[in-house]
Amino acid sequence: MTHALTLIVLLPLIGFAFNGAVSMRARTGATAKSLVTLVGCALPIAAFLLSIKTFLDLRAGGYAPIVDIVYNWAVIGDSSFEVAFYFDRLAAVMALIVTGVGSLIHVYTIGYMKDDDGYARFFAYLNLFLVFMLLLVLGRSLLVLFVGWEGVGLASYLLIGFWYEDPRNAEAGKKAFITNRIGDAGFLLGMFVLYATFGTFDMDRINLALAGGPVAVSATLVGVLLFIGASGKSAQIPLHVWLPDAMAGPTPISALIHAATMVTAGVYLVARMSMVYVQSSDASLVVTTIGAATAFFAATVAVTQTDIKRVLAYSTVSQLGLMFVAAGVGAYGVAIFHVYTHAFFKACLFLGAGSVIHALSGEQDIRKMGGIARKIPWTFVTFAIATASIAGIPPLAGFWSKDEILWFALASSRGGATALWLAASAASLLTAFYMFRLLWLVFLGNSRVAPEVEHHIHESPWSMRGVLVVLAVLSAVGGFVSIPHFLEPQLALPEVRLPETSEHLVVYVSVALALGGLAGAAWIYASGPERAEAIRAKFAGLHRVLYNKYFVDELYQRVIARPLLWISDRVVLRFGDRWLLDGSLNGMARLAQRGAGALSRLQDGSLQRYALLVLFGATLCLIWIWRHV
Repeated sequence: MTHALTLIVLLPLIGFAFNGAVSMRARTGATAKSLVTLVGCALPIAAFLLSIKTFLDLRAGGYAPIVDIVYNWAVIGDSSFEVAFYFDRLAAVMALIVTGVGSLIHVYTIGYMKDDDGYARFFAYLNLFLVFMLLLVLGRSLLVLFVGWEGVGLASYLLIGFWYEDPRNAEAGKKAFITNRIGDAGFLLGMFVLYATFGTFDMDRINLALAGGPVAVSATLVGVLLFIGASGKSAQIPLHVWLPDAMAGPTPISALIHAATMVTAGVYLVARMSMVYVQSSDASLVVTTIGAATAFFAATVAVTQTDIKRVLAYSTVSQLGLMFVAAGVGAYGVAIFHVYTHAFFKACLFLGAGSVIHALSGEQDIRKMGGIARKIPWTFVTFAIATASIAGIPPLAGFWSKDEILWFALASSRGGATALWLAASAASLLTAFYMFRLLWLVFLGNSRVAPEVEHHIHESPWSMRGVLVVLAVLSAVGGFVSIPHFLEPQLALPEVRLPETSEHLVVYVSVALALGGLAGAAWIYASGPERAEAIRAKFAGLHRVLYNKYFVDELYQRVIARPLLWISDRVVLRFGDRWLLDGSLNGMARLAQRGAGALSRLQDGSLQRYALLVLFGATLCLIWIWRHV
């Protein structure tokens, strides 16, 4: 098993190097494109197979963590900083999600991007994304994790702005990159506090020290700082604004960001550093409150959106909020359970949306869809299964993980409260409603597709359809794998303050919420657009607020962006740059120029003037000698 973990990371890195080299060529021929496809997909699949073997070895070894020390990164005084990989139960779940779902998305890309001029470059970026995400989930230390953390930020910037010729795509990439830097500042401060206290960045050693009893560090301070970083990556209020705009990139990267990689990093960080939050009820309360607020906020926004990918983007923000609700009440294994099921149904939904966009020649407005279920049946069936799963229809995968979140939100002794359960339940009800609304408007009812597009509607190639089928099956049966039970020896579930018989009532309510959302969507949209239009007209003000995302972007623009632009223009540019820097340098240059001009008048070629000046100078010298010598 020596260096098997290193090989898991290296395989997609080799793919990045190869495909990156191919992408630098002026032209990519058919042979080179075939090699890009082979290398770009085969190496992630090999990493997935090796992750399975490593998991089997972990189980054979009684689940004792596997540590792979690659090399010493740096030695400073008595401190040694190692690049080491760590494979335990939690890392196993995350690595299998990243490599498994990531590999499926790579295969889907073959059909989706086949005609794009940047085919090799896109595969290179996908491979790079996988490398950094594996560094993040396999790194033993916060230092290695942070390299992966920053790396997925870089890769997301490259992929969101992949079609950089469109300024909106470039702006979306920059928005994601800059917003995440704000959260990363908090993460770095938390890292420094932990290192100053424990003298190590190794997360297993830090957790062990925290579990041993009181330590000389504020767990609340560290927990809040780390959660600031988690909020940036996992798009929680107030750092959620980048994720909906990240839809500017090609659909495969939308699936990769939302389902298997970047946005789950914050949840993973909180679960990995769970002992910090076990030691601080205040930090856990912050996590829970922000998670519940984000879940409800994003669900209300998703109800009114008309871009198919934007609906799914706000859905992701809401689901991440539910994951943080579970983590905040101490059910870290349940939070990872929802990460696991969410990877299947959200990847299926995004890739299904990509199939719809592919069929409709690039159309993303759901108001210009409808009635296409029979024309693209594979996409419709798989999308419907994933929709039912995220809505929480039993016995599909999403039902099991969502029900566990609602149960612990109500019953956990660490944070259970009726208000918290109500917020999570409301978000779940809205999720069922807006997802079935999306299903209805995209696939069912009367066609609203433009005539010039309707004649060309076609099902996606098998490289895309096959992936959708696999993900739909996993969205249906994936919940039967009890992730919380598997992780419980490492991430213990919290004690509950309610009798177990109450859990049955929560299950019934959970199912009723899912069916209620389905019924509400059917009542409004099954009979045509008239009822929806009447409701929209009756609540026009509320609709305007929700459609414009509570005007959060406009608020940030007015409160943060414009003042910063004013300061940079009036203070930094005009005063600091033009007046202070340019003014002082140009002033010195003008002074030298004028001095040289004045002295140049003495050099006019007149011998009489030269002799007079020499005589005048000699006289001054004699006077000075007479007075001082």
